[in-house]
Amino acid sequence: MIDPRRIVVLAAVALLALSTGTAVASPAKTKPTAAAPAAPPPPPFEPLALPKIYLFRGAMGPFFSTGMDRLEEKLTQAGFSANVYEFTICRWIGDRAISSYKEAPAPIVLIGHSMGGLCSVVISEMAAKENIPISLVITIDPAHATGDVPLNVERFINIFLSDSVLGGGNVVAVPGYRGHYASYDLKENARVSHINIEKSDDIHRQIVEMVTQLPRIPPQTQVDAVPLRYLVPANTLVELWDSGVRLPVRRGDTMESIAAANRVPLWSLAQSNSLPENAPLTPGQTIIVPRHLAPPEPAAAMAVPPPARR
Repeated sequence: MIDPRRIVVLAAVALLALSTGTAVASPAKTKPTAAAPAAPPPPPFEPLALPKIYLFRGAMGPFFSTGMDRLEEKLTQAGFSANVYEFTICRWIGDRAISSYKEAPAPIVLIGHSMGGLCSVVISEMAAKENIPISLVITIDPAHATGDVPLNVERFINIFLSDSVLGGGNVVAVPGYRGHYASYDLKENARVSHINIEKSDDIHRQIVEMVTQLPRIPPQTQVDAVPLRYLVPANTLVELWDSGVRLPVRRGDTMESIAAANRVPLWSLAQSNSLPENAPLTPGQTIIVPRHLAPPEPAAAMAVPPPARR
């Protein structure tokens, strides 16, 4: 039986709601919590502007550094802005390169033979004072007085003859350098001298390939770049790796199998790790393997020329 008092109370509430024009609200419902939106994917990497390339001859360059002119022609034919200069106007060209970068930033590439190699490092030092990065520096048998590679250089390659009197600059990087570094001493190759080291068509081809890859390489941390220093065996073609990378040894790996898997000559693996070519390996240890700015074309993969047919 319904309690009359309850009916009276409900009727009073209804009359009150009608008189005030309000409605009796039902209990609020808890809204489900919306899931946090996923972080947007990083924007796709957009290729950089084409690099500007500055080449420098050595002393008496028009007579003894003609390889720089041939390299400039090949780079220009590949579609790059490349110009060759005398090292005697080094700082003037450096000022022009810095001003050009400030007006329209583009990767800077510096390539020099003999005193031109010294000039390439001088311009890198000038750019460092302006906080301007240098994308790539290649020195070819630079002078002994060549300074150390400054921190603003992203990639540095030195191809030299340590027993050369006219060149022979064994260039090193400043303490704390974290870029890519590779040094190649060709003193064991009797066919290479100071006045022909910059004329190698094979080295020219690799430089053009490397410069072509520069705008396509996204910015990345340099912490894993391991510097390389090689005494290149006699009668061996130079393969321009730009740094090394540490890889873990797996069960069953040997020096020879790692070299084959990474398409590098066994001698380079032995020198990178200061190990004999037949050194036993332990799973879990790390091996330094030379690497390219980008994978080379198959024809350029092997540094050792095939044996001659008999």
